[in-house]
Amino acid sequence: MNARRIQITGLSGVAFAALIGLPVSAGTFSLPQGCEAIVTVQQKSCLVSHIFTCEADPEGYTRRVDLDMDGMTYIGSIDSETQWIESFSPRSGSTSILGDNPRDPASFSELLATGEDTYDFTTESDVFGVTRYIGVDRLTGETTTIDGVTLEWTEFEIKAFDSGGRQIWAAEGREFINRDWRVFLSGERDVTDLSGSFVENDTPVTFSFPGEAGFLASEPQYDCGAILSGLGSDPLLNNTNSQAWLRRS
Repeated sequence: MNARRIQITGLSGVAFAALIGLPVSAGTFSLPQGCEAIVTVQQKSCLVSHIFTCEADPEGYTRRVDLDMDGMTYIGSIDSETQWIESFSPRSGSTSILGDNPRDPASFSELLATGEDTYDFTTESDVFGVTRYIGVDRLTGETTTIDGVTLEWTEFEIKAFDSGGRQIWAAEGREFINRDWRVFLSGERDVTDLSGSFVENDTPVTFSFPGEAGFLASEPQYDCGAILSGLGSDPLLNNTNSQAWLRRS
C-alpha cells in the first residue's frame, strides 16, 4: 500500500471539499473544524487565497484554498519543505497526489541554505494521470515589502511532461517566499503550452491577519473586471496539477 496515501488521510481531497462548506452571505469563508487560518492574501488576477493549518494533518503541513468570483478553484497541502502533497479541484472533481520516491524532492531548506533548489518529481491524478515536473528555484537576494509583509524574491524555471515524456508546458518568472510561513507566493510568469505563450500575474496585493478587515474574505478584490487569459487553450494545461504548481503555496 502507498505509504504516502496513508499519511494524508487526515483530510483527503474529497472529504475536505465536503467539509469546507461555502462562503456565507456576510462574505466570510468558513474553514473546517480543527483548522486555523494564518493569513488571507488578496492577489492580482482576481484571486483570494487563505493559508491555514489543520490539527488532523502531520506536523509541518500547510494548506491553501483559492477562490475567484465564482467560488473555490483549488484546495491543496504542502509539507514543511514545500513538497506538494495533495491537491483537489472542486470544479473538475480531480485529486492529485505526490508520486512515490521523487528523483529530486523539492526542499525549502536547501533553497534557504544555498540560494538554489532543484526538483524532479511526479504527481498522480485520478483524472489527468501522471505528470512529471522538473525545475529550479533561486533566491535573487532581493526583498520587497507588500502591505507591511517582507517577502524575498525568487526566480524559477519549470517544465511539465505527460506520462509519455511529452513536454506539455513550461514556465519561468519571478515569485516570492516567506520564511516564517515556509511558503511560496505567486508572482509573474511567462507560460508556453502546446497552443502558444501567455503571461500571468498573481502577485499579492494585500495581506489580512486574524482580527483584521478582509481576513477570511470570500471574494477577491483586484483585477476582477479584467478579461483574463486563463491557462491557455490546451486542456492538459488546465489540469489540477498545472494550476497547483503555477500558483504554489
